[in-house]
Amino acid sequence: MTAETTGPDVSPGRVRRDAVAVGAFVVAAAVAYSVFSLVRYWTFRTTTYDLVIFDQAVRSYSRLHLPTAMVKGVHNGFGPHFTVLGDHFSPILALLAPLYWIHDGPQTLLVAQSVVLALTIVPLWMFTRRRLGAWAAHCVAGVYALAWPVAETVAFDFHEMAFTPALSMLMLERHDAGRRRQCLLAAGALLLVKEDMGLLVAGFGLYLLTRPGERRLAAVLVVAGLGWTWLASRVLIPAFGGAADYYWAYDALGRDLPHAAAYALTHPWTALKLLVTPNVKATTMGWLILPLLLVPLASPITVAVLPLLAERMLANRFGNWWEPRFHYNVALAALLVAAGVDGACRLSRLRVPGTRGRRLRLDLVWPVAALLAAAVVVPRFAFKNFFDPAFYRRDAHARAAAHAVAAVPHGALVEAANAVGPQLSGRARVLLWDTRVRWAPWVVADTARTTFPFPGLGAQRDRVRYLLQRGYTVVLRQDGWVVLHDPGATPDLRATR
Repeated sequence: MTAETTGPDVSPGRVRRDAVAVGAFVVAAAVAYSVFSLVRYWTFRTTTYDLVIFDQAVRSYSRLHLPTAMVKGVHNGFGPHFTVLGDHFSPILALLAPLYWIHDGPQTLLVAQSVVLALTIVPLWMFTRRRLGAWAAHCVAGVYALAWPVAETVAFDFHEMAFTPALSMLMLERHDAGRRRQCLLAAGALLLVKEDMGLLVAGFGLYLLTRPGERRLAAVLVVAGLGWTWLASRVLIPAFGGAADYYWAYDALGRDLPHAAAYALTHPWTALKLLVTPNVKATTMGWLILPLLLVPLASPITVAVLPLLAERMLANRFGNWWEPRFHYNVALAALLVAAGVDGACRLSRLRVPGTRGRRLRLDLVWPVAALLAAAVVVPRFAFKNFFDPAFYRRDAHARAAAHAVAAVPHGALVEAANAVGPQLSGRARVLLWDTRVRWAPWVVADTARTTFPFPGLGAQRDRVRYLLQRGYTVVLRQDGWVVLHDPGATPDLRATR
């Protein structure tokens, strides 16, 4: 009998019922995530950064080209032909290209991300059933489905990190089932998600060092993971036109990795202080563990997430990396829930003092308690909007945005304010309306609300006045939105780096 068939009640009838239940759970989660994402899109809550970047890249893949994202290349100074492989090495995005043959637009990415996130439930359920049984697996699936890192990912447009929970959980579950080759295949796929996923693979190797008889596999994963992160960051990204040090965020430790590592070893207190400076870093790490009732700390599986967590928390630049918002924490979510399952099993073996050897039986309590905790946490994060009627309605500014978008013709080159880029991306060539004039024939500006990357409304209004002085004419003006057009404008999309 294999590890996959052990556990209570594996009769064919029960297997079929469980398969139906898990399938229904996955579909329900995917639909809920999709609805949330598409409502955000329809109400103009999605943004050019990052949704249009990925939309342009996957559209390029669907046309059998390199994943060019003009909006990213022009805004960041790399030029209009910049491929996102020079930003983050994420070739896994090519898997989404065939979906654009069905529907060409950013909505496709939002639905695809929802499905990929929901599919994580399958390996997580299998892992939990093997340890705790089917009823606990259903509870734990709910813990993941409601998890705040998942919610914040769904609320942040689209990102390649959405592939990480399913692949990391599959890597763990296949190893737990004794299927080493399948585990390695999942680890290999994980490396294609992003250059720093090598740290997660290496972390999984560190976890395997805690298990007897796994040293060889552990060494392979540690070396392969670290080697891949170095290769992708220092060789492949520059080969596709990027800069190897573009995301270097550790100036407080040193100017490059060797100097930073040496400084951290000789000044460990400084490195430890960086982990909780600013205070929001400690807040984020607390939120990762507290809703799981600290139980993951009892499992060595938690070791697997530490390198990837340290990558963000040791940084002193790019503040988005360590906030609870955005998508970064989703890479850790599934493994931490699985660590909770394993931790509950381990703690259940402990004897309660003074009870004549009675065991703690946390395996019976933790799945339900963690599910209740996940539900309690929901109102503090993005999924709280499910219960707000205003979430499903366009306000006056969004309705005006829809009119502004409709004023731009198909196929036009347009500088678009951050909030309207996604609605134009499926039918126009979108640039970000930013602090540098690009002289696109069409401009959709916002003079009512501060928009990335302008420092304030004054700068946005000054830009509109400047363009009017230079020959642009107003096509539409409504509720702060201004659509400008100059048929004789000569675009300037040159690289500035």
